[in-house]
Amino acid sequence: MAKSRLALGIVLTVLVGCLVWMEPIHQHPMLISLLFALLVMIPFILRFEWRLLDSRELVLLALMTAIAAVSRVPFAGLPSVQPTTFVIIVTAVVFGAESGFVVGAGAALVSNLFLGQGPWTPWQMLAWGLVGLSAGVFRNTPLLQWNGMRLLFGFIWGFFFGWIMNVWVMAGMENWSLSSFIAVYAASLYFDLAHAMANVFFLAMFAPAWIRILRRFQQKYGLLDR
Repeated sequence: MAKSRLALGIVLTVLVGCLVWMEPIHQHPMLISLLFALLVMIPFILRFEWRLLDSRELVLLALMTAIAAVSRVPFAGLPSVQPTTFVIIVTAVVFGAESGFVVGAGAALVSNLFLGQGPWTPWQMLAWGLVGLSAGVFRNTPLLQWNGMRLLFGFIWGFFFGWIMNVWVMAGMENWSLSSFIAVYAASLYFDLAHAMANVFFLAMFAPAWIRILRRFQQKYGLLDR
């Protein structure tokens, strides 16, 4: 738990730091994208530093990443509606914060191979990685143990995800002010709400069964349970 909170703190610190220095970001967008691509992998590197994974665990993480990524593609025509966030949350609830972060960041990178890569990709990696990381940090609390609270968690992250992505939009502006800040976040409200409602739907319909199946698989083979 302490290590997971440390990783979460590192990523949040990076995000806050970028907010502080937001004004010059538009001058070097590709450099910032590369920097973020590296920074969002910090918890993944720390995980390998703290705990060795065997080949079966690596395959499991790759499988969950593939499911999260591929499940996004059929919903591309419905803006912000996809089961990717749901898959990331249930992965983190069962397998922990570091696994959730890896699956979240990986899902953004892999799905964009089909939907298009761009300077937004590192921000999606960060946002979905934080979904998994936070779900893992709170997985043993009532927030994610109780189904109703789990729905609230997914609903809130529908908005948080959009707000993080809005940072990239703001960072790309030549000049920004409080009015432009409000305009950007107001414009994303519909899409954030759609994401939030999709999270609630998928968590309500499938989370209990998925968590039960994944935990049974985890206990049977002893994967990612240390």
